[in-house]
Amino acid sequence: MTTKARATIKDLERIPENGKAELVGGKIVRIMPTGDKPNRAVGAIYVSLRMYEKLGGGGRAYSDNAGFLVRLPNRESFSPDAAWYEGPSTGMRFLAGAPAFAVEVRSENDYSVKAEQDLAEKRRDYFAAGTRVVWDVDLLSKDVVKVYRYTDPGNPIIYRRGDLAEAEPAVPGWRMPADDLFG
Repeated sequence: MTTKARATIKDLERIPENGKAELVGGKIVRIMPTGDKPNRAVGAIYVSLRMYEKLGGGGRAYSDNAGFLVRLPNRESFSPDAAWYEGPSTGMRFLAGAPAFAVEVRSENDYSVKAEQDLAEKRRDYFAAGTRVVWDVDLLSKDVVKVYRYTDPGNPIIYRRGDLAEAEPAVPGWRMPADDLFG
C-alpha cells in the first residue's frame, strides 16, 4: 500500500498557469474559474475596498487569487474572491495569516447540499484562522449578501438589493451598496 505525501506550500506555489487553489487537508484543492456575473461582483467589491484603502482605511484590499497562508489542523491556505488584509506586505510571496475580511462569491456550482457544507466549513476555518468577517455573496438569492461574524457565526446579517452592506468590525466605516454587485 502506497501513501501519497501531503502537499506543501511549495506545491501550492507551483500550480501551473497560475491557477487558483488552496491547501486543505494536505491536498491541493483547485478552484474553478468564475463566470460573468460572479466575477463582475468580485471586481466591484475589490474596487470599493481599494477606494476605501486609498482613503486611509488601515489595511489593504486584495482581489481574487491572492494566497493567504494559515496554520490550522486541516488547512494551510485561503484564496478568497476578495479580501481586506491588515498584516505586513510580503512582496512577491503569499500573505502571512488570514485576512481580516474575506469574500466568497458563489459561482454556478455553489448550489448544492455539498457546496453549502463546504462553504460553512470554510467559514469555520476562516474564523479559526483569525478572520473577523466573511461575506457569502449569492447573486441568485434575494438575500444577496450574508455577513458572518466571528462573534456570532451562526447568525448572519442579511443585505438585499437597495441595502448598504458592511463588514464591521473588520473594515470599519466601509459600506457598499448591494446593488453595485449587479453592475
